[in-house]
Amino acid sequence: MTQFAKKIAQFNLERRCHGKVFSFRRFIGCFWERIIECSLGKPKRYRMLQHGVVPSPSSSARFDSNLTLAPQPNGMPVCHTNDHHLDSDLVALKISLLGDRETGKTSFLERYTGNENEPGGLQNEGLNLVDKTLSVDGARISYSIWELAGDEKSRVHLPNACKDSVAILFMFDLTSRRTLESVVNWYQQARKYNQTAIPILIGTKFDDFIQLPIDLQGIIASQARAYAKAFNATLFFSSATHNINVNKIFKFITAKLFDIPWELERNLTIGEPIIDF
Repeated sequence: MTQFAKKIAQFNLERRCHGKVFSFRRFIGCFWERIIECSLGKPKRYRMLQHGVVPSPSSSARFDSNLTLAPQPNGMPVCHTNDHHLDSDLVALKISLLGDRETGKTSFLERYTGNENEPGGLQNEGLNLVDKTLSVDGARISYSIWELAGDEKSRVHLPNACKDSVAILFMFDLTSRRTLESVVNWYQQARKYNQTAIPILIGTKFDDFIQLPIDLQGIIASQARAYAKAFNATLFFSSATHNINVNKIFKFITAKLFDIPWELERNLTIGEPIIDF
């Protein structure tokens, strides 16, 4: 087993142990609740306990609650866990894509996932879920990527989109300062539901951005760098059309999560795809 595969196994072991402790606590809570309900003469046949995350048909790559209460003939709830989905060489992680409409989130996602978009992937109005599985040094990483459309109606999905994510990508159109300024609100709202995810600020449509006057490029780049610093985020300029920094962003996330030696080169040159951290 490679060193990275050992890290994956250890990660899954810690997650499994944490899940069992959490499940036991929830079981005690629901069992006590059941006793109270029976004493009041208002029994329930069953009750579903979830974190409020919309489940995907792909059951092996989600951060949903692994605890459910299923109905039984005697009306008593029984708790189960889904530990059989956790392979020792595979880790399932969730990533969120946030930003205004028409900032290039879907194109960015399609460029990264390629032909791995499955027709069975879950799609709700305003929310798109896509899986991408990587093989890294003898282990597998399954990224479940949640893309929020970015309009007002889609904001109802924001808590579910952010919950349990290991990284949140805040995206803006490099040719639209309005979308850059709105990432402040996206960041503030996302942090209400997830304070531990790795923040990454991404300027899209770099191929259009370099057509702008050089002084305007400098102003936008300076503003983006200031926001990234305020968010304690890494900044990338990218282009889905020309595949600029798309794969590199996910490589950065993977390296950061698992402490994989990988040097990211800083680039602050105006007219080139900026990377700042």
